[in-house]
Order: sequence, then structure tokens, then C-alpha cells
Amino acid sequence: MKTVLVCDDDKAIVDSIAIYLKAEGYGVVTASNGKEAIAKLCENEIHCIVMDIMMPVMDGIIATVKIREKSNVPIIFLSAKSEDTDKIAGLGFGADDYVTKPFNPLELIARVKSQIRRYVSLGTAVTSSEGVITTGGLSVDTRSRSVTLDGEAVRLTATEYRIVEYLMKNLGCTLSSAQIYEHVWNEEAFASEKTVTVHIRRIREKIEIDTKNPMYIKVVWGIGYKIEKI
Repeated sequence: MKTVLVCDDDKAIVDSIAIYLKAEGYGVVTASNGKEAIAKLCENEIHCIVMDIMMPVMDGIIATVKIREKSNVPIIFLSAKSEDTDKIAGLGFGADDYVTKPFNPLELIARVKSQIRRYVSLGTAVTSSEGVITTGGLSVDTRSRSVTLDGEAVRLTATEYRIVEYLMKNLGCTLSSAQIYEHVWNEEAFASEKTVTVHIRRIREKIEIDTKNPMYIKVVWGIGYKIEKI
């Protein structure tokens, strides 16, 4: 049984999340602050952490920094703050995902499943063998020119596939819209930014759980796009 640590100082939220997790067959360990969460992590085998940011005694950000010194267990932040700067800051401190309150419990459970699947089956390694490039749950098979997400086929157009393949072959590297356009369309980048942006949006709709908070295709503002090493 996979176990999720739920940490929030609001008992009602903890109890609600626990009900949904248990219904999906997960074990649940609870904590009411970051200090308690760290202690529970040491005492139990935890496969994912759902953690509020604003808590007494020790907040979620400080707890995450301390957890990252010892563990790469997936951490999903919960917060009432929805500004992009807050999300970026949270992810910068070591969180793997970010959910804004109030949230849809089914979406949260989907994110937990996705994080656990990558953590248990794929870990944090990015592999490339026999023409297959993988990061997290996203894989590109350059031989069959196909893309899968968490083992399920993703239906992409030929152009969308070439964009994903190009980004996957350059994992962790930021590519400008002009670079992507010239590589995929094989011509000089004239009015490339809008064209690439439209295709990136369509790709995100097919591979991201939340297109407004993408896990794979990231925007590096003022520079371009990249697919993260997960």
C-alpha cells in the first residue's frame, strides 16, 4: 500500500483529503504543521506529501527545504495564494506541484496518483535508451514517432510530435520560439512566436493535468520553452 502524508493545520481539510485518499486505496498519515510532518516522514514510509504552506510552528516552505535535504519524496503544496509568483516560489523551494485552495478533491487525487506513479516506477531519473526518451511519466519513442503519458498513448499531430521530440531531445534546456520554429518548420523564423505558442498550448491540453500550472512544458519568460527533467 502506498502512503500519503497530509499536512494542514485545518483538521477539516485533512479529514476530507484523507477520505478521498483512502477511497482510492492509499494509506494516510496526518500532521498539523511542518515540524510534525518531518517527524512523521521519519517514522513512516511515505510516497507523497500533500502540504499546506501557511501553518503554525513550522510552515510548509521551511519543512520542504528540510525534507529536501534528505528525501526526494514528491511534495504537493496547498495554498490559498494563487498568484503565479507564489506558485513559482513554492516550486523553487522544492515542491513538485501546487494546488490552490479551494480545490477540486478529484483533481488533487489525480495529481497525487501521478506523482506517486513517477516516484515509485520511474523515480527522478531521466532515461534514454533504444530511441526512447523519458522524463517523469512522459515518453517519446523516436523510432515509432509516438508519445505516451503514464503509459497511455497521446494523439499528436505530426507538427506537435516534432515539437515534443525536439524539446525532449534537449531536456532541461530552454529553446527559443525561433529555434523551435526553424527546427520544426525547417524555415526561417518569421512571425514564429505566435505560431509556436499556439502549438504549445494545444500540446499542453493533451499532456498536462492543469494547463495553467504545467508539469512538463515550462515557459521561461522572455526566452522560450523547455521540458523539465523530472
